[in-house]
Amino acid sequence: MLTARNLKHSFDYLLFEGVDFELKPREKVAIVGASGSGKSTLLHILSSFLPPNQGRVEIFGKDIYTLPSSELIELRKREIGIIFQFHYLFSTFTAYENIEVSAVLTEREIDKKLIERLGIADVLHQNIQTLSGGQQQRVSIARVLTKKPRLIFADEPTGNLDRKNGAEVMAILQEYTDEVEGGLVVVTHDWEVARQLEKVYRLENYSLQLVSPEEFPI
Repeated sequence: MLTARNLKHSFDYLLFEGVDFELKPREKVAIVGASGSGKSTLLHILSSFLPPNQGRVEIFGKDIYTLPSSELIELRKREIGIIFQFHYLFSTFTAYENIEVSAVLTEREIDKKLIERLGIADVLHQNIQTLSGGQQQRVSIARVLTKKPRLIFADEPTGNLDRKNGAEVMAILQEYTDEVEGGLVVVTHDWEVARQLEKVYRLENYSLQLVSPEEFPI
């Protein structure tokens, strides 16, 4: 589903180099690392939003950074879902209208069971600015899953949630990934989140390495 080879990126300083990464159907992986290690930057590169300084990224066999802009936009619209750390919801819309935008653009139905499970049914018709950070996060997740993408990229998806709601969100994302035979990449600093996924990678010392369960912190 996703293959990255020899990725390198820097801003004022080197973040990482020589990074290889693969994601197969139904795989769910976490990327952990210290603040400033480049986790979010790597996520943006893998998800088509930031060309790397060096290397290539293929999604469904297509070298995404050589695609015409129209084809890349269509790929993002249909196949890629991004759960951002800061939501990027429409501030003048209700929760329902934020989700409805995704449904209309991709010609999908809003899943009422998903809304109920995320615990936002009672706030759907409130302005998004009146909701708590956790409620906004769950609206953001509902908006992404409504368009039925096969690849989900999530940047700290449980950052605004308590443990109970965070665990429920992670369960929903993993079940959804299996349902669509897709892939899930989660960037997190939280080992409690990371250990719920099948594979964990650590971005450290400019490189990305697979972490064995024996290395997980207690």
